[in-house]
Amino acid sequence: MDFRLVRATENDLPFIMATERREGYEALVGRWDEARHREALVDDSHAYFVGIGDSVPIGFVILRDWASAERVTLVKRIAVVAPGQGQGRMMLAAAADRVFGETDAYRLCIGFFPDNHRARRTYEAVGFTAEGVSRGSAFFQGMHRDEMVMAQLRPEWEKRRFG
Repeated sequence: MDFRLVRATENDLPFIMATERREGYEALVGRWDEARHREALVDDSHAYFVGIGDSVPIGFVILRDWASAERVTLVKRIAVVAPGQGQGRMMLAAAADRVFGETDAYRLCIGFFPDNHRARRTYEAVGFTAEGVSRGSAFFQGMHRDEMVMAQLRPEWEKRRFG
């Protein structure tokens, strides 16, 4: 598959919103309304990317605290159209490359619900390390839920990327 990760534009919002609303994602992937996406798309603290495989959008990644003074970036949301085919892994690896290659971030972190074993395997395969459970830190669908926190540090990425 010919793959690239490109910066999203306003024209990509319908695809992003449709992807985060796919069946089964309501329990795993957050979603925003169009106004919230438009606001985040133009602020300097978020970076939106769309994964393109063979000239077709296959998923998206939203990063928060892009190029922040604290040098810590968060994967706010990642979703693919066809889960279970390695596309999420490919997109997350490309997102890590963009973060560490284009900013001075030292830490890239991601949170997910502890029972999402597929996500954990994907994140580990890309070089993220589990750090623990942050109790009640995710306010999702009107309730507080525990969140597993994983992170990748710049030296770990450099070792994986450059050997």
